[in-house]
Amino acid sequence: MKADRELFEEMILDHNRHPFHYMQVPRSANQQAHGFNPTCGDEFTIHLRTEDGVIKSAGFEGVGCAISVASTSMMVEAVEGLTLEEAEAMFCRMTSFLHGDAISPGDKEHMLGKLELLGGILDHPERIKCANLSWHILHAAIQENTNTVSTE
Repeated sequence: MKADRELFEEMILDHNRHPFHYMQVPRSANQQAHGFNPTCGDEFTIHLRTEDGVIKSAGFEGVGCAISVASTSMMVEAVEGLTLEEAEAMFCRMTSFLHGDAISPGDKEHMLGKLELLGGILDHPERIKCANLSWHILHAAIQENTNTVSTE
């Protein structure tokens, strides 16, 4: 649909120009992870400040294409205030969704909200790894995995 494509493109451009919490490392960040995709050059570090199993604040730094920056920006915005378990569940839903797995309309609205707009990436399968990188970095941060993450 033309309207969905236009919303996807507008969202990508907006979050790329004005990313949420870009270059803002939360004070007292206590969980972080780094990811890099050598093929496309996207590279980010996600920083989380968690208390009692809740993500109190999140930020990121790094460089990447418009899709990877937008996905990271939307992810950081979406996970603030979630428990680590809720953020991990969101990681599972988003990575499944971004690989084209079917999700019911009710689940899309309830569980993904505006993140559903990232589904526009499915029209560009070669760019799915760009949208997925930050989600895998988030997963590593939650798991306190210090290995560099890649979606290659």
